[in-house]
Amino acid sequence: MDNVHGGDIYSYGDALDFSANINPLPMPPGIAAAVRRSVGQLRHYPDPSCRGLRRALSAYHGLPEDFFICGNGAAELLFTLVFAYRPKAALTAAPSFLEYEAALRAVGADVRRFLLSEKDGFMPPDSFLDALDETLDMAFLCVPNNPTGVLPPKDFVSAVADRCRERRILLVLDECFLDFLPRREQASFLEETKRNEYLAVLRSFTKMYALAGLRLGYAVTGNQRLLARMYACRQPWPVSVPAEAAGIAALKETAFAERSRQYIHKEAAYLTRELGALVQKVYAPAANFIFFRDKGGLWEQCLARGILIRDCSNYAGLESGYYRVAVRLHEENERLVRTLAAVKDNG
Repeated sequence: MDNVHGGDIYSYGDALDFSANINPLPMPPGIAAAVRRSVGQLRHYPDPSCRGLRRALSAYHGLPEDFFICGNGAAELLFTLVFAYRPKAALTAAPSFLEYEAALRAVGADVRRFLLSEKDGFMPPDSFLDALDETLDMAFLCVPNNPTGVLPPKDFVSAVADRCRERRILLVLDECFLDFLPRREQASFLEETKRNEYLAVLRSFTKMYALAGLRLGYAVTGNQRLLARMYACRQPWPVSVPAEAAGIAALKETAFAERSRQYIHKEAAYLTRELGALVQKVYAPAANFIFFRDKGGLWEQCLARGILIRDCSNYAGLESGYYRVAVRLHEENERLVRTLAAVKDNG
């Protein structure tokens, strides 16, 4: 399962997919209309600098336009960033997003895992700061973390960012799920990119706007040398014409995003409560997915009943019996609860 991710509908197309953490609400008509309008431009190459989208991002976040680089999803930018920086040694928390290690190993970096403890609820402890020593070039932190859903306190993340700046370690903060938080602006570190050149933030359109199939993300940093290297080592046209059009339109959908946050908060509370009565342990969610522990074999038993969940046993630091489910529409969430209840009834 080393390279397994969620969302594999191509292998399990008949199953209801709870394995990919995508906004369940329908895509706003404005985004779909922007993609359709872009069809007339498909005979032209995309803008390699994504100037239209970068201008829109600059206005949306209140940061200089030259702080942004856009790509074929946040995962593509993650690889571009690592290839540009070429760290010799890097620290990652575990469990966390699989692609951090994949990108680091692709450049031959020494990958050091800081194992998060279940007894601490997988919250990074203060000792994580001690692991940020002078032998490192890069560190990764996912806020909120995937797959655990844990959101470290902002004071802790600030201390990590300060330690990295002091020791000249590039800190990559993955904020791809931050859009689902009610107080996302207070939790974000985008503003800190103005003051800390050893900070890069990853963001994605995939989750909130349900654009996984279109692929669009961006990175933010005030480190112009790093950005120049990223532009130099990436492919020439990573963002398609429809993807850029979709991104520009998505940034205008503030009402949709707020409605999505409210809906997902309500449904996450429902799923947390219902799953709590069915499985061994449920971890409090910060984003649009629920992380839980139960007996092994649950993935297979759910799939046999037409439900695809995320088996998390291929995450470093986890083992058989850890699972993740996305928050979907209420009637779909009810079906998941009924399915898990049926699994329990059958032993």
